Amino acid sequence: MQERLKKINVSYIIIRNKIFCCVCLCMLFTSCLDTRQATYFANSQDTSIIMRNADIEPLIQKNDILSINISSLNAEATTIFNAPNILATSTTTTTGSTEAGGYLVNSEGNVQLPILGTMKAEGLTIRALKNNIGQLIVQKKLLIDPIVTVRHLNYEVTIVGEVNKPSVINVPNEKISLLKALGMAGDITVFGKKNNVLLIREVEGKRQIKRIDLNSKTFLNSSFYYLQPNDVVYVEANKQKVITANRNPQLLPTILSGLSIVAVVLTQLVKKI
Repeated sequence: MQERLKKINVSYIIIRNKIFCCVCLCMLFTSCLDTRQATYFANSQDTSIIMRNADIEPLIQKNDILSINISSLNAEATTIFNAPNILATSTTTTTGSTEAGGYLVNSEGNVQLPILGTMKAEGLTIRALKNNIGQLIVQKKLLIDPIVTVRHLNYEVTIVGEVNKPSVINVPNEKISLLKALGMAGDITVFGKKNNVLLIREVEGKRQIKRIDLNSKTFLNSSFYYLQPNDVVYVEANKQKVITANRNPQLLPTILSGLSIVAVVLTQLVKKI
């Protein structure tokens, strides 16, 4: 009797250990991830990089909404230039929705301004449009030493894919780096490809697609370090995410099947006692 019980215990321990090893192997394969994939600029060393593209201004595009304000020493004369406008737009941000008024850049790339009429805006920088408005006011002798302020009201970038908080980000200061935008979107998950981030940008009616390697230090000095209005950033999932997504639904049935086998074997062993 004792020998039979010993054999049962030995058989039980062997089966239990085998199932335990199988479960451990399954967990190991599903959790294996190269730490280099989860690190920004993995191959970078201490250095100093000159930012050659820090002052590049985005170009105004069709359907942009601009805030245009004109002031001078003669407050009464400038009132007509700043008549309540025109266009109300709802802007969705990470903190909610806000209403803003502005001038729409129409399908022809122009804006309609009080007194000044139609002005070309598409393809110009904010600074260039501001200078053009100021020069036209002076040429027509409408104001003396006018001060013109132009700002984007719909400066937005979209971050989607393998980030913790996919979102549309409103940029009130009209300047944002790709890294800051990713930070505002909760950063890339461990399953995101940092060496193959997709950037979609529209320039002069053409859609540009650029793949960016965030592990390369050359990115820090590229023209894509800073985002432009309406840029879309897509972080692709790596192979590990695909494998995990496909394997996890199969893992639980495998474990349950193993436990069922153990139960059947133990039942048979008990019957033989």
